Amino acid sequence: MSTPAATPLKSPIDRPAVAHHFDDWQQQYDACVLGMWVFLVTEVMFFGGLFTAYMVYRSTYPHAFAAASQSLDVLWGTVNTFILLTSSLTMALGVRAAHLGQSRRAAQFLGLTMLLGAAFLGVKFYEYAHKYHEGLAPLLGLPFAYAGPDAGARKIFLGLYFGMTGVHALHMIIGVVLLGCFAVPAWLNRLGPGGALKIEIAGLYWHFVDLVWIVLFPLLYLIDRSAHV
Repeated sequence: MSTPAATPLKSPIDRPAVAHHFDDWQQQYDACVLGMWVFLVTEVMFFGGLFTAYMVYRSTYPHAFAAASQSLDVLWGTVNTFILLTSSLTMALGVRAAHLGQSRRAAQFLGLTMLLGAAFLGVKFYEYAHKYHEGLAPLLGLPFAYAGPDAGARKIFLGLYFGMTGVHALHMIIGVVLLGCFAVPAWLNRLGPGGALKIEIAGLYWHFVDLVWIVLFPLLYLIDRSAHV
């Protein structure tokens, strides 16, 4: 009995030429996705180092870290969390549209995702500016004017806050630029072969960056907050 032929991919975007070192399109697809996951594992290790440093200092100065956390605006942190969760939805819808061959619809969802990413960055930079004007920006020679108890530990907390969220914001900027590289050709119907796979790979990166924020938000903004209400 002959083996049934594989169901052809519906969208021309999903039919790139298979590179010579792959047996078929499925193998090439699996290799591309696996490569992105390997890259994300290296990102996990990078952020893992930051999280480890944070946990070491938090265990050393638990009360000072809890008190310093109160200087962060939990409302803006919550708003940004909602923004990123929504952006994950629009990203997923963009990937689906790309795989269905709906190029312009994919571009619209990518544009929404970029807009939400820009909104997140706007809120974050507003928070940075507020901390700067309060004299609570201890990195790169910026002013740190806090003179209360546990000033050293608070400086460490705020340094970690700026460092960790700053690195995350850099990843967000990269993500917005990356999506823009696909949104414009998708709108012009010029993604070309393999475009849907490229958008899916970009989506994995975007979801990872969103997930990092989901970890950062409670670590930085919600330390024992109920005990200080």
